Amino acid sequence: MFQQSSGNETNIKLPFSFIGFSMLALVLSQLLILLNGDLLVSGIFRLPAIWSAAHLFVLGWALMVAMGSMYQLVPVAFLTPIWNERFGFWQLAVTVAGIISFAGALYFRPQDAMIPGLLTLLGILMFIFQMFMTLQSQAKPNILTLFVGTALFSLLATISLGITLVMSMKTGFASEYYQAIFKTHILLGTVGWFSLLIFGFSYKMVPMFSLSHGYSMKPAPFVFAIYVVGIFLLIFSFMTGSHLLEVSGTFFLLAGFLTFSWHVKKIIDKRVKKKLDRPFMFALFAIGCGALIHLAALAASAANLFSTMAGPIILLYLIAWIAFSIIGYLYKIVPFLWWTHKYSKEIGKKKVPALKDMMDEKLALPLFLIFTAGTILLLLSFTVKLMPIFYIGQGLIVIGTVLFSYIIAKVITI
Repeated sequence: MFQQSSGNETNIKLPFSFIGFSMLALVLSQLLILLNGDLLVSGIFRLPAIWSAAHLFVLGWALMVAMGSMYQLVPVAFLTPIWNERFGFWQLAVTVAGIISFAGALYFRPQDAMIPGLLTLLGILMFIFQMFMTLQSQAKPNILTLFVGTALFSLLATISLGITLVMSMKTGFASEYYQAIFKTHILLGTVGWFSLLIFGFSYKMVPMFSLSHGYSMKPAPFVFAIYVVGIFLLIFSFMTGSHLLEVSGTFFLLAGFLTFSWHVKKIIDKRVKKKLDRPFMFALFAIGCGALIHLAALAASAANLFSTMAGPIILLYLIAWIAFSIIGYLYKIVPFLWWTHKYSKEIGKKKVPALKDMMDEKLALPLFLIFTAGTILLLLSFTVKLMPIFYIGQGLIVIGTVLFSYIIAKVITI
């Protein structure tokens, strides 16, 4: 029924279709947050408009970027072709339809989000099946396989728990466990899926972008083990209500993240490239932000303020760690993909643009400063509860998302 891929190069239309849709979802999600700032600043996060914005951001942008990037990076990282490209295009169509209808249902009628949620689940299941079929043909599994495989399992658990939450709202099913399911849903969707995925692919991209050689991968299994222990401890704390388990879980997450940060530094210390590119520096800056956010989560938990501070911490986690990482890496990945697709076979036959000319480096620093300033002002607005500061901060982030989308779109015109 479907044709198999014949090589390690994925049809460029597949990853770029995912990335193109993700940019639209990113801008829309940030506009929704801007329009509902009064609710966020007052500490109200559990409302339909916020749910819709959050899922457009997490599913529509971050998840779709991750899927698109994995369609291109998995064959490179694991030296195995995508199992079936045509199946990938079907998966794209189903997932896009699911995300659009799911975000719309959450905004207008959350109680009717079950069917759109199941459609989104189907799209994600198709993606997980595609990756499973691809990874099983890998000649020799490695530590990256463990990170990516566990991240995919967390993604499956996240969306399954999300459907359970919708079912609970509609029918009362498992209502006594609603809070534990809700917290686990958020934890696995952020820490379990995105963080483990970023960890895994960072071990491939950090050496590539810094031209590092001769580094050790021995710390990587410890990073995985410590971080996953933190995830399990937090899940158990949600189920039991134990404050000790909550503090222990946030401590292990911090310890795992700091070990990862230290390992990345050791890899960069082995680099040949003297001057690192600004987009890559921004991805490294995201690691520093992530460490501070994990520290803030531990401090809030130790002071028994985790429930009060959870909203701002999660928002910062999504923006300053996950989004900054994706933006920094995507700034490098997109021009590389397009240059390879369009010009790699023309080298020696005619004059072609240099890879460094595929992305406007002059826009990189202003873009990253806009995102950083916007995030700082958002944090300040949550602290002092002033709407003008929120509007300025979130307005900067909206401008940044539009500029970033323009930069990405401009690549394919070169």
